[in-house]
Formats: sequence, structure tokens, C-alpha cells
Amino acid sequence: MNNTAPLLKASRLCIGYKKGKKEEKVLSGPLELEMHSGQLICLLGPNGAGKSTLIRTLAGLQPSLSGTVAINGKNITKLQPQERAKRLSMVLTERVQSGNLTAYSIIALGRFPYTNWLGTLQPHDREIVQLAMRKTDTTTFANRKLNELSDGEAQKVMLARALAQDTPIIILDEPTAHLDLPNRITMMRLLHQLAKTTAKSILLSTHDLDLALQSADEVWLLRSDGVLTKGAPEDVVLNGTFETAFHKEGFEFDKSSGTFSIHNGNGKSIGLTGEGAPLFWTKRALQREGFRVLADAAESIHIIDNGSTLQWKYKNETHDTIAGLLASLRTHYSI
Repeated sequence: MNNTAPLLKASRLCIGYKKGKKEEKVLSGPLELEMHSGQLICLLGPNGAGKSTLIRTLAGLQPSLSGTVAINGKNITKLQPQERAKRLSMVLTERVQSGNLTAYSIIALGRFPYTNWLGTLQPHDREIVQLAMRKTDTTTFANRKLNELSDGEAQKVMLARALAQDTPIIILDEPTAHLDLPNRITMMRLLHQLAKTTAKSILLSTHDLDLALQSADEVWLLRSDGVLTKGAPEDVVLNGTFETAFHKEGFEFDKSSGTFSIHNGNGKSIGLTGEGAPLFWTKRALQREGFRVLADAAESIHIIDNGSTLQWKYKNETHDTIAGLLASLRTHYSI
């Protein structure tokens, strides 16, 4: 439980949209939400649950159906645009149409709430821009045009602009959506570090469930029926909420490994004993073949780890590779 005053607080918040002059479509609510200093929050949920609607409502880009959103105790709807821009910065999924602007120019735009009507940067502004670039590792391509950058580099630039805006709250909508795996990992690690080192509160929506579970201080899990559950990632996993929210026929969430398991559901069960990485990867291979790995199965596979070599023993057979083991199982089970 965080005892500090929240930077952002939503009270009795209902989110959704108007379907006509009188009819409303409520996606979720009433919600009680808080964002605190130094905290990274990941908003998770299936497509269509209302994640983007919630993000936009908290940022003041979309009106709520009812309830309030307050930043530092002030209702966000009562804040003038410039005052709001000093308290909250936003990074959207869509790539910015930047024309011929360089990465530095884009990042420097983050100082717009503080500059005069000409947008003139003072020495203090330039220092903040340089600091934002160092924190996001964007200095090396500062003079390149945004349309010349990779998706990962461009997303770092947009994050640097949000940092240059120097707000206590940063909200990001799907910041890893168009990135490859290495860049997704880099982005999530960077956001986690920024929350800790800058004492900002960062909220992001994402479909990278495994990375979110590793990075987030708190998870907001929004189900397709509008129910939102909050908690530490580990608690949301262990109490079954995460598994229920993403359960679909054909795959399931494995609490023991924190990953989703794809299985073909051939009805066959088998036991498995071993330790560490060999156990994890053998279990994954068995699940790919359609087996359910159960502790009380009638037949079991035993992993023999001699330090320098691995063997898999099944019945009276011993195999030196998982591929050999699987070939034998296919014969025994006529898979």
C-alpha cells in the first residue's frame, strides 16, 4: 500500500462513449485508480476491453461518462491546456508526421509549455532537452530526421520528448506496438528505470504480457466484461485473475513459468521430473506436442543431468536429445 499522496487520482470514473444524443456505452466503471511517484503501471487486457479509452480518459483527451480525474488534487477538466501540459505528457501509438524535423527538434518541442510565444529555448530548456536525450540514448541520432529513424529509434525520440516536457506523469498508449523483441525489451527496461530514477509516475498500455509482468510495479488488468483488477503482478498471477482474463481455448497461462503455453489438446498426459532450464524447455516441447504435463500422470519422463551431458529417460529408453524423445513419444502415442 502506497502512503504517499497520488499524483493522479480517478474517483467513481466510468469510461465509454456516446452512442447517440442520450444513449451511452459504458466500457468500465465506476473505477478508483491512483498513480504514485516512482511507479510503473502496466494496463493489460484483451482487445476491445477499453484500454485505449481508459488511457485517453485519464489523459483528458476523451471525456468520462461520469466521475473525476484529478492531477495533484485538481480536476483535469478544470486545467487550462498549458497547465495540463506541465503536469501530464502523452505518447500515442501513431507515428508523428514530422516533415523534415530532426530528432532534436521533435524532442525540443516538449518544452513548448514553458517557452514564450515564439518557442525560443532558453539555456535551462536546452539543458533539460540534453538530459532527456541522454536518459533515452537518443543523442547519437539527434540530427537525423525522424522519418529516417527505425521504429525503435523513433519511439525513443517520442519518449525523450515526453521527458523534456518534464511532467510528473507520463502516459503511453502501446509504446512497444511496432517494435521487434529486442527493442520491446529495451523500451520496457528503460521505462522501469526512468520511473525509479526520475520519481515520475508512468502508465502504459501494452499487449506484451510477459514483459509487463517482469517490469511493472502494479498491473491494472481490464477484462472484456469491464471489470478492472489492480495489484502487484505476482498477486494477479497467483490469485488466478490473470489466467482467467486471458483464457482461450488452445492456449493457457502457466503460473509456474509466467508464460503462455500453446497446446493441441490431444488428451494425453505425462509426468516430468528434472530441474532448471532442462525441465522448463522439455515441458515446453511436450506441450507443443499436445501433452499435458501432470504430477500424477501414469507414465513419466526423467531428465538426467550429469553436468556436462543431458539425457531423457522414458520407459526403458534413453535419449540424448529432446528431438529423439519426441520422436519416440510420437511412436508410442501414435501422434
